Amino acid sequence: MRPLPPKFYLEDVTRVARALLGQRLVRRLENGGRLAGYIVETEAYDGEEDKACHASHGRTPRNAVMFGPPGRAYVYFTYGMHWCLNAVVGPEGQPAAVLIRAIVPCEGVEQIARNRAGRPPEVWTNGPAKVCQALQIDGRLNGCDLTMPGSPLSIEPGFVVPEAWVQVGPRVGIAYAPEPWRSMPWRFIVHLPDEAYTAWGIPPLVWPGKRSPSPRQREARRGAEG
Repeated sequence: MRPLPPKFYLEDVTRVARALLGQRLVRRLENGGRLAGYIVETEAYDGEEDKACHASHGRTPRNAVMFGPPGRAYVYFTYGMHWCLNAVVGPEGQPAAVLIRAIVPCEGVEQIARNRAGRPPEVWTNGPAKVCQALQIDGRLNGCDLTMPGSPLSIEPGFVVPEAWVQVGPRVGIAYAPEPWRSMPWRFIVHLPDEAYTAWGIPPLVWPGKRSPSPRQREARRGAEG
């Protein structure tokens, strides 16, 4: 499947953050394998005026990718130990980005389990650093073109997420930012109903509580399989 095109990332950053919910984040490995998950949590960071944004102090070697073309991966190192992934948004020269905070794994689950060994499935990818560890994303992918077919890191079309599934609120981990930026409702979270795990083809291993499918879910799966 072709990745989302560059024009997808040219909208307002908050609109892109919402639109990324339900899309498929894909990591292609050198051995030809794919690790992937549906995006279920994002945060928007809106340029130099946004005091919570890395670009608020201008261009630096660390954030230079944010000032480049839209649809690039901005991968940064934090707390001396973690990588975090963002998608660059907006016209070139106007730094904005969407932080990918959480995904639900849908491909390469066995490898993701190895990458997150010793942790239960519900905490494999429920944080930005966990996403990067699970999908083997690090600084070598900074600047990667998310829109190019065959790219080692891309975002493909997924599913439409209804508004009823989405919670909106302030961003987290930005106590350093003054108001109004600290309270901007620019965090978007998907609460997937049970039926979505079947309809989206998510492996049972990563279903909440690793439950066996209910009769309703089994029926939905049979319908999806034709």
